[in-house]
Amino acid sequence: MASAWRASLPTLDRYTAIQDLQASLPEDKRDDAISIEQEAFQNSSSRDEYDAALRQAASRATPRPPVAREGPDTSQAGITIGSYPDCEPVAQGVTSEVFRSASTSHALKVITAHRNLEPHNPQREASILTELHRLQPPPERIVRLITTFQDQESRFVLVFPYLPLTLDAVLSRTASALPAAHVASIFADVLGALAFIHGRGMLHRDVKPSAILLESPSGPAYLSDFGTAWHPRLSACTEPSSGKILDIGTGPYRAPEVLFANKAYGAPVDMWATGVMLAESITSPPKPPFASRPAHEDGNQLGLILSMIKTLGTPTEETWPEAKAFKVSPFELWTVFARRSWDEILPDAHAGFRDLVARLVRFESGDRMTAEEALNHGSLTNHD
Repeated sequence: MASAWRASLPTLDRYTAIQDLQASLPEDKRDDAISIEQEAFQNSSSRDEYDAALRQAASRATPRPPVAREGPDTSQAGITIGSYPDCEPVAQGVTSEVFRSASTSHALKVITAHRNLEPHNPQREASILTELHRLQPPPERIVRLITTFQDQESRFVLVFPYLPLTLDAVLSRTASALPAAHVASIFADVLGALAFIHGRGMLHRDVKPSAILLESPSGPAYLSDFGTAWHPRLSACTEPSSGKILDIGTGPYRAPEVLFANKAYGAPVDMWATGVMLAESITSPPKPPFASRPAHEDGNQLGLILSMIKTLGTPTEETWPEAKAFKVSPFELWTVFARRSWDEILPDAHAGFRDLVARLVRFESGDRMTAEEALNHGSLTNHD
C-alpha cells in the first residue's frame, strides 16, 4: 500500500528533514519548513519520492547567511549618547542595545539595525507608547517613553526611566519559586497592562520575563519592549489582521497557533506567554514548562512544538478545534503523547496560581482567559 511507507517513517527522520529545510530557507521563509515537509509527506507515494520532493524544495531555496551574534560591547562603557553621559550597556536584543545613563537614571534603547526588520519597528514602538500615554488616564503599568532622538551616529534612540530589575533577573537569582505575594503583585500589574492594550485592539507579541521591568523584587511591574507590538491602525499597511507576521515571540513563550502558521492570531498569544511566564515563576527552581533552544539554532521551532506536546499531551481535533483550519496541521506530525493535567505538570506549585496557569496555557486560543478575566482570578487577591 502507498501509505505503508508513511507508517514506517520515524518521527525523528521527519524532524531532521524539517531542520534541514529550515537551514536551507531564507530567514523570512523558515516558518514554511513545516508545511513544505507536510505537503511532501502527504503527496508522495514512496520514501524515495518524499526525499526527492524535499531535495527539490531545498534546491529552490536561497541559502541563509550565518547570523553573527555578539554580546554587549563592554568597551563602550561610560560613553555619552546624545546628551546622556556615563552610559553603560546593560542588555542587547536583535535590533537594539540598551544602555543605562548612571548620571541621569535613564535607560536608552539604541537601535542598531540599519533598517527595520519587521516585525521589529522602533518608530512604531515610539508611536504606540506615545499614543498610550496621551490617553486619560494614562496606563500605570506600561513603561513610559520620555523622548526620542538621533545620536551622534544617526541611530534612533528611545529614552525611558531606568528601572533596576527585570522579572528575568529576579527569576535567575533564586533557586525556589517566587513568594506568592510577589507573584500576585507582579502578575496583577502585567495583566492590567495587557488588559489596557488588548482593550484597544493592540497586541504586545513578545511577553517574556525580560520585558517585565520591576522597581523591586515584589514590584511594581511595568510592561516594556513594544518593539514588535501590533497596532490595528499603525500596523495595518504591513500586517493586516488576518495576515500577521509569524516570526514573533521569544523561545518557550511562543504560542502554538503561531508555530502552526495561523496568521490570524490575536490577543490570546499574549495570554499564553503570560501563562508560561507564571508557570515559570511558581516552579522551584524557576523554569518555563517548555524547552526551547536559542532562536538562531536550526530546529528550535520544532523542538518547542515537541516539548509542548510531550508536556501537555498531543492535541486532537476535539481538544483544539480551531487548528483544523490552520495552514499547517498539528494532528499528524508526532507520536501520540497522553494528555496531562497541570496538577501532574506542576505538582508542588501554589494551587491557586496553578489553576490560573491551566486557564491560560491551553491549545485552543478561544478557551484561554482574557487579561480582564485573569485579573479577577482569586489567586491574585487570595495568596496567603
